[in-house]
Amino acid sequence: MTQHSIGLRGAQSGATLIVGLVLLLVLTVLGVSGMNTATMQITMAANTQFQEDAFQQSEDAIDIALGTRDYSTDIPHILDWTADPDFNRHAVTTYRWNTPVPAGRAFSLGEFDAFHFDVQSLGRGPRNATAQTTQSFYIVGRSL
Repeated sequence: MTQHSIGLRGAQSGATLIVGLVLLLVLTVLGVSGMNTATMQITMAANTQFQEDAFQQSEDAIDIALGTRDYSTDIPHILDWTADPDFNRHAVTTYRWNTPVPAGRAFSLGEFDAFHFDVQSLGRGPRNATAQTTQSFYIVGRSL
């Protein structure tokens, strides 16, 4: 019985070692591929967040331009850039035209006009992500 077991050990050719190494190589390739995929997905999610930050800065510039009520039919009003390079915004409010407001119970035709304005804003987020937004609005006021 001792000779028989010694003969079996001598007949082994190392196939288990080769199969084990091949499986280890396959698992290593799968692991590296999974890490690359995860890294790319994290980068894509970060870029989406930066673009959303830029869009929110652009919307914020429009809100500030409307909230200050500092617009005129003579010259464009400019909301200048902020000092923060990662979260920056800029807006220009421009007068376009005016249209007469139809007569109503309280006033006659031609007494009031609707003054139409455009606000064009640019927002900048981290990593130079940018978003541009345009919004139009009008103000009802006395005709000149």
